[in-house]
Amino acid sequence: LSAACSGNVIVVTRRDPDLIRLLETCDCRIVINDQAAQGIGTSIAVAVASASDASGWVIALGDMPFVRRETVIEIVAALRGGAYIALPTMDGKRGHPVGFSARYRYRLQALTGDTGAREIINADANFVEAVSVADPGIFLDIDTRADINR
Repeated sequence: LSAACSGNVIVVTRRDPDLIRLLETCDCRIVINDQAAQGIGTSIAVAVASASDASGWVIALGDMPFVRRETVIEIVAALRGGAYIALPTMDGKRGHPVGFSARYRYRLQALTGDTGAREIINADANFVEAVSVADPGIFLDIDTRADINR
């Protein structure tokens, strides 16, 4: 992810010393979200607030490790090309990660709960640019050991 985002990666995590130690070996900035238990919305809000001067953000989920680097590069390119919201699609289905332009700064910073930015995407569907990719990783999330074994 870092290579695809020019080294500008922020990882938002709960206060977990083992995880933080592991993340310290990566090329990223670590931001602690003490409200992580309230849902992903708070993590997105914390991430955007910690880089509020950015021209946009690619929100990649930590439980989706199989997204290809090229997919992230294409989402970034869509944002740089003027997209307000960019998300990958494959076979007509939407996936992750999702990119947002600076236009969404304050709406992203106001997120709470566990729905993430889905409401923003749905409300502004006319501003969503679908980026067609050949990457099944945009759908694969790892929540259990069974998911890993798949």
